[in-house]
Amino acid sequence: MSALTFDKASLGNLEYSLQREMLATDRIGGYMSTTIVCCNTRKYHGLIVAPIDESDRTYVLLSSLDETIVQHDQSFNLALHRFKGVYEPRGHKYITDFEYTPTPTITYRVGGVILKKEMLWIHKRTQLMIRYTLVDAHSETKLRLRPFLAFRDKHALTHANMEADGHSYTAVNGVKCRMYGNFPWLYMQTNNPKAEFVPAPDWYYNFEYLQDLARGYDGYEDLLTTGYFETELKKGESIIFSASLDEMKSGAEIEQMFEQSIARRTHKVDFISCLEHAARQFVIRRGERTEVIKGYPWHREQGRQTFVALPGITLEQNHKEDCMAVLDTMVGDMQDGMFTGTASAREAVDAPLWFFWTLQRLEQHIGKKEIWKRYGEAMKGILENYRRGIDGRICVNENGLVWATSNGFPVSWMDSVIDGKAVTPRNGYQVEVQALWYNAVMYALELATANKDKEFVAAWADMPEKTKASFNAMFPLREGYLADYIGEEGVNTFIRPNMVIACGLPYKMLNSEVILDTLRTVRQHLLTPRGLRTLSPRNPLYRGSQEGTPAERDFAGKNGSVWPWMLSFYVAAAFDINGDRYLPTAEEILEYFEEDIQSYGIGSICELYDADPPYASRGAISQAWSVAAVLDIYQMIRSRKEAAEPKKPAKKAAAKAAAKAEKPATKKAPAKKTATKK
Repeated sequence: MSALTFDKASLGNLEYSLQREMLATDRIGGYMSTTIVCCNTRKYHGLIVAPIDESDRTYVLLSSLDETIVQHDQSFNLALHRFKGVYEPRGHKYITDFEYTPTPTITYRVGGVILKKEMLWIHKRTQLMIRYTLVDAHSETKLRLRPFLAFRDKHALTHANMEADGHSYTAVNGVKCRMYGNFPWLYMQTNNPKAEFVPAPDWYYNFEYLQDLARGYDGYEDLLTTGYFETELKKGESIIFSASLDEMKSGAEIEQMFEQSIARRTHKVDFISCLEHAARQFVIRRGERTEVIKGYPWHREQGRQTFVALPGITLEQNHKEDCMAVLDTMVGDMQDGMFTGTASAREAVDAPLWFFWTLQRLEQHIGKKEIWKRYGEAMKGILENYRRGIDGRICVNENGLVWATSNGFPVSWMDSVIDGKAVTPRNGYQVEVQALWYNAVMYALELATANKDKEFVAAWADMPEKTKASFNAMFPLREGYLADYIGEEGVNTFIRPNMVIACGLPYKMLNSEVILDTLRTVRQHLLTPRGLRTLSPRNPLYRGSQEGTPAERDFAGKNGSVWPWMLSFYVAAAFDINGDRYLPTAEEILEYFEEDIQSYGIGSICELYDADPPYASRGAISQAWSVAAVLDIYQMIRSRKEAAEPKKPAKKAAAKAAAKAEKPATKKAPAKKTATKK
């Protein structure tokens, strides 16, 4: 793949093109997302979807922008909308191609008119710019641009109402609008002062969002337009449309910002460069805080997923500063030695333990000493809280294992809830929590020993062996895999993917024979080309499809559906067991995802997949820990290949240097001195 491009045949087939969505972000929490033919199929789609205050809420401000070509008093609307089962207008028939890099670009052809549209989200500003260039035309041509406004929470829908302000107010080269007084102004401007804005407020009713309807949600809304821009374009001329929360001072400023911003865009020319670009979109900076968006378009940040995803989305590109900025934000929020919010053990028993795994990866970039200096106190505080007990629900028992229960809500990453009850409660000793606990204690002891923290070493020295002995006595099953959890009701023997965490962490409690048996079981029951199933197909609770009502999808999500994020731990464990012999298989796993970035969320990896072939993409179109897992696998492959590359023998290098030294020196003519007058 040289670039993500789509031709006229693909774009004109709505069954194909409406299943492919694009995403661009501003790196401060806002985004633009729609399909590659610019027809919104979700309430989460929009050209400006952004936070407007310090809260976690994000709002759809500008939903869409209709373009119309006017020639010889005939109008050709290039937009595509669906209203109650009918597509109108059907502008997709004018699209000749779509290109993803360096910024999403669509080319339209209407008779002899060729119009290019380049969509650019400005980084670190809530601002969308679209440049329209009239590539070819043989008679007088006008371009009309009609914005559709929503001004509502991205999780909601809006409907025609008397409270909305349909007026447009004058701004430099354009107008400013806001539908409600508690919102900021949205400035819609162009670089051309001759572009006229024609006020024409109106509601358009019953926009239909197919993806929301398919997911069992309401999928109809009304949108407000306050008027339209109109300008004449000559062949070769361009006009830039800007929509922003900040007013641009002149047309020249709009042009300069567009040119500077597009010049900084990276070219997504292959599989890995696309994923690296996707990875950068998850890290957002707002004021003093740096956080990780869990997934687009509907997720916000979440503690567990932040820790799991962070190494893959930052360190693979050597962005250690981003990694530390996120960790420093989360550590800065700690209270009494505990993370807060979704990173707290109170909400997710395993979340704080993933912090240690993230630090193990970061250590390769900044060293043991710096890790202990920056995060040692946080590490010690977390471990002490587990050992002391948390809310009477989480504790470390005498056997060295972590016991965690809850009343109703889930305690692990398998966190789906239906009618107030956990789909997979998993109360007791969870297999991955024990593995993470052991890994955390061992790593803390390693750092404490290296940094001569004798008090900590003395207090924790006996914990690992106790944990290891108990784990090996309780979790390995005669059938050749690990129990998923052990609760008051006994041993749960469901074949689930959580056991690969115990096989793929840096510190393991299992011997190679048990790991080999476990991987064999995972390969037989759970491994697919897109990740690991959450339950064996042989289990009567298994669900192979993620379709249906929200409750049906939530049930399938943890009882069959495939998640990519644990695949990297499976691959890591396989490399540990098989060494470089596993390289061809790992490369084959990586190749499966190459075709995936050309469907669903283009240029990225989605949240999860159906458990049965053809493994349809589901959930968020771009998910942080999915992208991280694939980049982790790529990094493992690259590291092993680099290590295996033959190096120049030291003797040859020394001989070459000696031969060079033996060559007679070439005499140079003395430099001429230049007299300086005094």
